[in-house]
Amino acid sequence: MAHPSPAAAAGGFVLWLHGSGETGERSRAQVAPYFSATPALRLCFPTAPTTPITCYGCEIMINAWFGIPGTPITATTVRDEKGVLKAVEHVHEMLDKEVAAGTSPADIFVCGLSQGGALAVASVMLYPKTLGGCAVFSGSVPLSKSFAERVPPEARKTPVLWFHGMADGLVLFEAGQAGCAFLQKLGMACIFKAYPGLGHSLVDQELQYFRQWVLERLGISQRTEAAGPSSSS
Repeated sequence: MAHPSPAAAAGGFVLWLHGSGETGERSRAQVAPYFSATPALRLCFPTAPTTPITCYGCEIMINAWFGIPGTPITATTVRDEKGVLKAVEHVHEMLDKEVAAGTSPADIFVCGLSQGGALAVASVMLYPKTLGGCAVFSGSVPLSKSFAERVPPEARKTPVLWFHGMADGLVLFEAGQAGCAFLQKLGMACIFKAYPGLGHSLVDQELQYFRQWVLERLGISQRTEAAGPSSSS
C-alpha cells in the first residue's frame, strides 16, 4: 500500500478556481501573496479549459469552467447544468487525489471568484465529505433548487464564506444573497459579507478576511504571520 506523501499529509490545502476569461497564474499572483508566510498551507491554481462562448453575436474562445448563459447573472439565471456537473466532476477528481495523498478533508478549502466561485460552491455541495470550508467571491449557485435532495449529509456540514459587492453589475448582488439563502435552507453554515460600492472585483479587504478565516479554521496562530501580502512573493 502506498503511503501518503509528507508534503500532502501536512498542513492545509486551498484549491482556487478563477473566473471565466482568467487563468490560474493570474489568480496566483493576486491571492498567493496573502499566504506567503504560511508554509503549512499549500495552494493550487488550476486553469480552466478553453470553451467557445457567444459574445455580441460572435463565438470566441476563453478559459471557462462551463458555458455562460449571458450576463448579468441574476438570482433566476438558468445554467447549463450538464456542463456545471462535468466541471464538478473535474474538481472532485482533484479533491479525491489530494485526500488519497493523505490530506485530511477537514484541511481542504475550495474557493473561487465569479464563475470559479459558482463552481466551488457546486463542487462542495455535491462532495461526499465534509471539507474545511468553501469561500465564494462574487459568485452564485449554478444549480437549480432540485439539486437540494442530492446534497449529501456530510457536505451540509462544510462551512461557507460568501463575499459579494453590492454594486456588482456582472453577478448581481441578489444572486449572491439567493445563493447564500439556498445554502442556509440546506442547513449549511454560510457567512455572507456584503461590501457597499464594490463591483465585480476582488479587493484587499476581502482577501484579508479570507486569510484570517482559513488560518483560524486550520488552527494556525497568526502571531507569527505577516499582516498582509508579502512583497517578496
